[in-house]
Amino acid sequence: MVAQLKQTKTTYTPEEYLALEETAEFRNEYIDGEIIPMTGGTTIHNQIAGNFYRAFPLSIDSQDYYTYINDVKVWIEACRVYTYPDVLIIEGEPIYQGDSPVVVTNPKVIIEVLSDSTATYDRTKKFGFYRLLPSLQEYILISQSAYYVEQFSKRDDGQWLFSPVESLENQLTLTSVNFQISMQDLYQRVKF
Repeated sequence: MVAQLKQTKTTYTPEEYLALEETAEFRNEYIDGEIIPMTGGTTIHNQIAGNFYRAFPLSIDSQDYYTYINDVKVWIEACRVYTYPDVLIIEGEPIYQGDSPVVVTNPKVIIEVLSDSTATYDRTKKFGFYRLLPSLQEYILISQSAYYVEQFSKRDDGQWLFSPVESLENQLTLTSVNFQISMQDLYQRVKF
């Protein structure tokens, strides 16, 4: 099946991809002309993403935030990529690509829930794409098979600092936003 897809592979413009996505049955990412089908999520994946989304407030320290889950695309112009983060946080107003209210360009924090099939991609190539977003200050990877979070925070010098968060007794504290969530709340109602 994969060999057949590669033989019939066609490249698409961003405009063609967006038009196809409007009627697509399943979500697809776009990488510089190539349309990549996304794998389906599990109930554990959705529970973890939902727990984070539900816990994040709309306003912190008098600053408004917009938090989106699953269906909002991020456009990364520098590498011509559209992705669907599991959760994204925007400080202030969203900046849209064109007139579409489903494509944003200014996430401050991106959260991905890892799966066995996407973990390597999320940690490497996808993180490389995300780092090209000038607005991005934090990238959070959450395991769905263990109580484990990988936190990447952008420092003032542009370098990214890695901090692991392990075990249910700890908490994830964002560095770019005044917000923390206990691992117990993040993994609430999750059974491995």
